[in-house]
Amino acid sequence: MTRVALYTGSFDPLTNGHVDVIENAAGLCDELIVAIGVNPGKTPLFSIEERVRLIEEACRGLLAARSCKLRVQTFSGLAVDAARAAGATLMVRGLRDGSDFDYEMQMAGMNAAMAPEVKTVFFAASPTVRHITATLVRQIAGMGGDVSYFVPGAVARALEAKRRDSK
Repeated sequence: MTRVALYTGSFDPLTNGHVDVIENAAGLCDELIVAIGVNPGKTPLFSIEERVRLIEEACRGLLAARSCKLRVQTFSGLAVDAARAAGATLMVRGLRDGSDFDYEMQMAGMNAAMAPEVKTVFFAASPTVRHITATLVRQIAGMGGDVSYFVPGAVARALEAKRRDSK
């Protein structure tokens, strides 16, 4: 039986923290679906197509090295419904700190009540990426700061191109 896991987020942009979770999750499943949440009320920095491309570019090799298939897709609505629709039995979440833990535990409890067949698995962020947030990366990049320590190379280049194009 193929073990399928779902990891949801906006990934705007993909950070090294996200990659840390993705790399860890690859050890638990045969296929990892990175599901980009679509929220019509938000205006993302990167388009869906750009985020899909950046995730695939940054992560496909990492997962292939662990014999894990990568699928990148979008979803709207409840993450637990996206997990069911994809045939995932695991939902993957990353934890940076105690506030993440409190929020994610509530979410895991609600998801378990709605879909007991889908289990939530938490990965504690590695110390080197614990402080990284996509919001801070966008702010630093927008002000011309160097974000290469916080994001994969392709994302750093894409952020710089966005900054140049906005001038």
